[in-house]
Formats: sequence, C-alpha cells, structure tokens
Amino acid sequence: MNVLVFDIETIPDIDSGKKIHDLEGLSDKDVIKAIEHLRNQQTGSEFMPHYLQQIVAISAVLSTGSQFKVWSLGDKVSSEKELLERFFAGLEKYNPTIVSWNGGGFDLPVIHYRALLHGVEAHHYWQVGDEDTSFRYNNYLGRFHWRHIDLMDVLAAYQMRANAKLDHIATMLGFPGKLGMDGSKVCDAYLDGKIEDIRNYCETDVLNTYLVYLRFELMRGKLYKNEYEEKCQQVRDYLSESNEEHLNDFMNAWSN
Repeated sequence: MNVLVFDIETIPDIDSGKKIHDLEGLSDKDVIKAIEHLRNQQTGSEFMPHYLQQIVAISAVLSTGSQFKVWSLGDKVSSEKELLERFFAGLEKYNPTIVSWNGGGFDLPVIHYRALLHGVEAHHYWQVGDEDTSFRYNNYLGRFHWRHIDLMDVLAAYQMRANAKLDHIATMLGFPGKLGMDGSKVCDAYLDGKIEDIRNYCETDVLNTYLVYLRFELMRGKLYKNEYEEKCQQVRDYLSESNEEHLNDFMNAWSN
C-alpha cells in the first residue's frame, strides 16, 4: 500500500486581500497587517478564513513499502498553482492513502479553495464512485473513510474538545516534535524571503506525522511489532544518509 503523508504551510492571501478590502497600493506587509486587523475585529482572532490562506509550501512523506522519501513539492520559486498541480498529480500517480494531522479541518479545505482559484484539475481526488466504484465507499472526501486518515480527527474520536496538537502527541511518543519554527512564524519568514526555512520546517512536520501514523497502525493491528520497528528503522536510515541539516537535526533530536 502506498501512503502519502502531507502538510501545508500558508500565509494570508495578499492579492485576494487587496481585492476584497480595496487595499491596492499598499505593501504586502501592510496588506497583511490590515486584513489581520479586520479579521481580528470580526472574530477576535487574526487567523484568516480557509479561502484566504495562500499555500507557500506542501511537504510530503511517501512510503511505498520498500521505499521511503520526504521532500517538499516543487522548489522555492514554485507558484501556488504548481504546488497544487504536483500534489494532485502525485495522487493520480500513486493512488495512495493520504495521511494528515488536521487535514480534514484545515489542509484539505484550503487546498480545495486554492485549487478552485487557480483552476487546477484534480479528477482522481474528487472521485466518489460514479466512474470508479472502488471510491464509492472509500474516497478522499468521506470523513469516516480510510482513503484519507486525519490522525487528529480519528484519535479524538471526531470530538473537537478532544483534539490535540501534533507537537504534543509527537513529543509524548518520544518523537522530535516541532523544531526551529512553528506556524505563527511562517508569514514573517515568507516576507523575509526564507522560503527554504519554511519548506524545511514543513518536512519535519510530515516526519512527525508519519511516525505518529506508524504508531497508530501498530495500535490498530495493521502493523506487527517487528514491522513497526522496521518502518521506524527505515526512516532512521533515510535520515542518517541525508546531507540536509534539518533532517540531521531531526535525527539527532529523535536519538536523544
């Protein structure tokens, strides 16, 4: 079975913010300040609605059984549209089970709105069984289906009051948790041109999510103990062979 763990990083949608709130002529930084202030007045929080979240990074772990890989889609100059096209192309190619942490509540709705904005085609993703009957009772859109496993949602028994932070669960299980950055710092990093830092941070998030997923699979009997340990060792081997500093930092934090 192919498994794709994914995570996105976002900033407020500057271009749409200008259009919606008539802020043409302001700098990007001032637009963000303005729309966050307006949002705070409306809701008591600066957090933008899903449709005004611009995706600046999509990172993934791909496990195909014998192979394991972690990377960020595109490169640091890729447009949002290209990132989305690559994401959906991966689903088309590998037909994976996709795994996320709060993907149902955040990542996928954002992806939907942004794909709508850019006119990105995603035929395979939107299958619900009309053309491929294997998707009828197990598709990416069904909350209680297994083609997309939102670990936060499932572990909380679909009860919002039981939701947990990935960082806390990963740390509780002995995995590294957050390293170097958190979501609140992404926008400033983007404005400072530190796209690579954002992509690296996103990759550590999908690594944490994948490791939690492996523990979940062990818990529900989809992996035997020796299989679980082999999967974890596969990750360790991959990280130990990497020349990427953030992956080495992750490995060191895990070892400790």
